[in-house]
Amino acid sequence: MDASTQQRELLEGDRVAPGGTNVRKLSVVTVAYNSADVLPGLLDSLRAGLEGIEEYEVIVVDNDSHDQSVDLARAHPIGARVIATGRNGGYSAGINAATATIGRSSDLLVLNPDIRLEPGSIRRLYAGLNSACVGVAVPQVRGEDGAIAKSIRREPSIATAWSEALLGGRLSSRLGLGEMVGNSSLYRAGGRIEWATGAILLVTASAREAIGDWDDSFFLYSEEVDYLQRVRAAGLDVLYVPESQAVHIGGDYHSSDFLTALMTTNRIKYYRRHHGAFASAVFQSGIVAGEAIRLAVGSGRRAALSAALGL
Repeated sequence: MDASTQQRELLEGDRVAPGGTNVRKLSVVTVAYNSADVLPGLLDSLRAGLEGIEEYEVIVVDNDSHDQSVDLARAHPIGARVIATGRNGGYSAGINAATATIGRSSDLLVLNPDIRLEPGSIRRLYAGLNSACVGVAVPQVRGEDGAIAKSIRREPSIATAWSEALLGGRLSSRLGLGEMVGNSSLYRAGGRIEWATGAILLVTASAREAIGDWDDSFFLYSEEVDYLQRVRAAGLDVLYVPESQAVHIGGDYHSSDFLTALMTTNRIKYYRRHHGAFASAVFQSGIVAGEAIRLAVGSGRRAALSAALGL
């Protein structure tokens, strides 16, 4: 079954609006873990961000928070449905807990708790879904200072790992050699991409059906790399839509040695799943070299190096 036929079948159960047009269902999912400081801001932004979306539900999955995340979500006027998992199984497990409760014809909007939607942003994101070949759409992400975040990425490779090791992330990005895409014209004009950071992703119902669950063996980090690789492998496109915008506060891993090490571990783990032993060893050695060269930068580099050497 091709993607176009599959998408039509998935949407057959949608409510029909006056005039005979299908109303797409949207499930908005955020996974919280001790997110009380940022979750209310996300929920506050949803009504304006979802302006023009006729039928949606909001789901907050709580991964056993020890703060007021659950109480805040339940009390918020947006009317979120709260799923308390009772454990911290990670980001992918949280998403899967939500998708297990929603219909197969529902599109999925995945949001970090520290995302803030701009007014009308999701309607504009939907405008990018003008082809059955598009499985995932992502918006332009901005920082709190208004600067465009370099959120687009290339598939991890030996070339990207060693370019970043020898040149540094910023220079390799500017030269078009690193994993981070620095091409300013793409951030302005949009288009097909390989993957983007997973803070905000709009996944079509047909893509959900084709790809299945998120891989919860990635506790945190690289889960979106894996998911979007499977989207592309299914013959669907990942589309960057700059007309749609969101603000991402983010950046926890920069101040956490544990999260920096986890990110490094999962980068290597992901690469090993798709490549042979020799290529994986060369990739890993590039990560090790880059962290070793920059050991003086801080404890995060030491944690990353230790993680890379320990695999």
